[in-house]
Amino acid sequence: MMKYAIGVDIGGTKVAIAVVDQAGNSLTESIIPTDLSIPAIKMVEKINNEIEQVIIGTGIPTDQLIGIGIGAPGPLDSKNGVITSPPNLKKWIDVPVTRLVEQHFSMPVFLENDANAAALAERLTGAAQENDNFVYITVSTGIGAGIVAEGKLLRGLKGNAGDIGHTVVDPSFGKCTCGQYGCLEWIASGTAIARQGSAIMGKAISTKDVFNLYLSGNEEITHLIERIFRVLGVACVSVINTFDTEKIVIGGGVSKVGAPLFQSIQAYVSEYALNETGRQTEIVPAKLEQKSGVIGAAALCFNRI
Repeated sequence: MMKYAIGVDIGGTKVAIAVVDQAGNSLTESIIPTDLSIPAIKMVEKINNEIEQVIIGTGIPTDQLIGIGIGAPGPLDSKNGVITSPPNLKKWIDVPVTRLVEQHFSMPVFLENDANAAALAERLTGAAQENDNFVYITVSTGIGAGIVAEGKLLRGLKGNAGDIGHTVVDPSFGKCTCGQYGCLEWIASGTAIARQGSAIMGKAISTKDVFNLYLSGNEEITHLIERIFRVLGVACVSVINTFDTEKIVIGGGVSKVGAPLFQSIQAYVSEYALNETGRQTEIVPAKLEQKSGVIGAAALCFNRI
């Protein structure tokens, strides 16, 4: 008998909900806006109602549903199922989200940070199906990582392991919002690329605009992007040297620039990683971009069985 799980991906602008089977196929997906103007508990009620509609819509008998997995931005406490204080969900302070969802559905509910959930998705059905030692890195509004070591997700004390966005890589780029100088996220996230590109051009431009200028050969922007690619290479070498990975999977909006990014990082890694196997680490794009959140959230349930 096929088993199914519900995946819920909570983001700063939208919440995606899907029914996913054991093979990692999403049967149906629903997206609702994240309303940050209402209390978090009210928003969780909306999510519960939408989960109900999705279950009714697919007609799957409840005895074939094994649980609900939730991926959300950190910081959080995955062991206790609490979203503690994510920068993208301003009013969500100490929200006991798994309890609120469990009370409604009386089935097991699991919470994990979104990068960890995406890492599980890439392992279940994406770019890391063959890999027991890999790191998934998302380079988007922020930068985070999900680390799989010896086939297991590395969670840490509260489930916040992998917050590599605040690894110091180059202090010359100035002070990060966290107070340290030269954090990876301050240099190479989508937000950071837009900020630095705007400063060069003397007007507000988007990350996409910056990459368009780069691809059309703007000299100053090209210099900036090449420095940023190098910084991402530095970060990947640190990850490889620390975790002895066989593959790094990169997702998130910034990875959409494609080949130039992957070639640059691969070249840096093959020159500077410490040992020979490290230098051979594959740097590959994520396969499941839009759906990695919900599939990974559902995979939390399959992972616990």
